[in-house]
Parts: sequence; C-alpha cells; structure tokens
Amino acid sequence: MSTTEGSARTRGGGSAKPAGTERRSVGRFLREVIAELGKVIWPGRKELITYSIVVIIFMAFMVALVAGLDILFAQGVLYVFG
Repeated sequence: MSTTEGSARTRGGGSAKPAGTERRSVGRFLREVIAELGKVIWPGRKELITYSIVVIIFMAFMVALVAGLDILFAQGVLYVFG
C-alpha cells in the first residue's frame, strides 16, 4: 500500500462498500450470534443454584480476606507511625 492510499483511507472519504452492505453484515452477524447461542449448553436449575452458591461463598471468602488484610495493615501503620 502506498502512502497516498493509506492517507485517503484515513481522511474519512467513506468506505468503498455498497450502500446496503452494512445492513447485510449486521443481519449476518445477528444470525450467527443466534446460531452460536443455540450451541450453548445452558445449565439447569440445580446447576445454576450450585454455581451461584459457589460464587457467593468464594466472594465472601475474598471479602473477608481483603478486610482482614486491611485491618492488619491499618494496625501495622498505627503501630509504626503512632
């Protein structure tokens, strides 16, 4: 690609695609998204509840860990700097 071609593209001179191409591209994209969602194995109610409980327990553990470290470091700063 020469410099004149590159600069012509970046100047906002419009795309070289026909007028309806963007609409067809969006339609194709949406059809492909729907097709891919059809391939997904969705969890059942029991699995969803199990996964949700695991996430909630993990998040509670992480919150407790961060809070504990925060309190520990705060005590350390107060001890060092009085």
